[in-house]
Amino acid sequence: MTTMTETALAEFKMPDVGEGLTEAEILKWYVAPGDEVTDGQVVCEVETAKAAVELPIPFNGVVRELRFPEGTTVDVGQVIIAVDVSGGAGAVAAPEQVAVVEPAPAAAEPAAAQGEAEPAAPTGRQPVLVGYGVAESSTKRRARKAAVPQRTDGPPAGARQAVQAELNGTGVPAAPPVAPAPPGTGTNGARPLAKPPVRKLAKDLGVDLATVVPSGPDGIITREDVHAAVAPAADPVSAPQPAQPDRAPAPAAAAPASAAGTDARETRIPVKGVRKATAQAMVGSAFTAPHVTEFVTIDVTRTMKLVEELKQDKAFEGLRVNPLLLISKALLVAIKRNPDVNAAWDEPNQEIVQKHYVNLGIAAATPRGLIVPNIKDAHAKTLPELAASLGELVSTARAGKTSPGDMQGGTVTITNVGVFGVDTGTPILNPGESAILAVGAIKLQPWVHKGKVKPRQVTTLALSFDHRLVDGELGSKVLADVAAILERPKRLLTWA
Repeated sequence: MTTMTETALAEFKMPDVGEGLTEAEILKWYVAPGDEVTDGQVVCEVETAKAAVELPIPFNGVVRELRFPEGTTVDVGQVIIAVDVSGGAGAVAAPEQVAVVEPAPAAAEPAAAQGEAEPAAPTGRQPVLVGYGVAESSTKRRARKAAVPQRTDGPPAGARQAVQAELNGTGVPAAPPVAPAPPGTGTNGARPLAKPPVRKLAKDLGVDLATVVPSGPDGIITREDVHAAVAPAADPVSAPQPAQPDRAPAPAAAAPASAAGTDARETRIPVKGVRKATAQAMVGSAFTAPHVTEFVTIDVTRTMKLVEELKQDKAFEGLRVNPLLLISKALLVAIKRNPDVNAAWDEPNQEIVQKHYVNLGIAAATPRGLIVPNIKDAHAKTLPELAASLGELVSTARAGKTSPGDMQGGTVTITNVGVFGVDTGTPILNPGESAILAVGAIKLQPWVHKGKVKPRQVTTLALSFDHRLVDGELGSKVLADVAAILERPKRLLTWA
């Protein structure tokens, strides 16, 4: 995870968090350049496609550089922070100068790059996050950057820059060269070279870096190149000419206004992190498992009275007691009475896998998107234990601290759409699960009770299930059992 340099700098790379994830977004830095850090200290919080995770650093020293600003998506294996481990603070760059740090080009850069192409073996302790494994990454962006060979199909980069500077009278390239090598690529069709902020800018503006003509040293794409690519195509007649140097910067100057004015009536939000993973999972589930949904409307007045009684019970002191607690217990009892519903479909082996345990998922809406953590072995918990687990699950989800392990291995799920005032809905199965129960809003409604119309607490339940695993009879029995328990919660004693 670390690489020692001649100046006693230790570089901490984005760790491999497992589960096939290849990138993470830096949500928040907890340190700044000049701060002292110790082995195991949390330096930043990152968000993967599954959860937000805090990263501890594996050595002692003084922070010298933060390679990426907050909000940047970083590939696994990329260096995110550099720490001086020599024992002295040394000179520390100003924070605004170290948000994104890249080595400045120099005349001796090619020679130095050859020495960097073979980095020393990692030293120091490998950081292991809770619930994660670690793996060596093959990503060596800086080595590959220095190893870009000199182009043979055009003048050297320095010569091209000199010609451009002569055209506009400044030291800044005026516009993309007219006849360079293929846009944005090195020889042999290598990946376009660009710094992470430039890649993010291109992604946000919808620009394919492979089509951008680089103007930076060694064929690196700059921010100006990306802006020039999204600017309206200039008429060939108005291209920069030696006799008209003042017209050269026009396309680059117009680019920011064009980008900012991409129709102010619309806002484009990149899909990433939890929202991206959720979208992919829901599409996969909807078009893989044949969904069937059944509905039932019931009188839950007795359940609501029991909730109020449990709140006064000393066994539940300090615990969260609400209708969801009894609904969860009712579903667990219904699964115990109909165990075949608790199963999974193994497509590669063409087998039905029956589960003899229940990991009860609870859908939770968070600022980062919908997540479904689950309570492990919920079937074996007493009612107070289940209440404690539900309270911890909700608090952790709201704080954005749910770990990937808490969202894996679910068997059935409950989604409470009633908290939004919704009567019911058709829930989509969590991938790999057999059923999901949607609970609607509990409202006072006219209801026939003991032969008379009275105001009663009424709600609607909706159960979606995988029809490969659960036929109509089994699904109906499960939903009917849940409804029967909530109508007369004393059945928790006789059926459990």
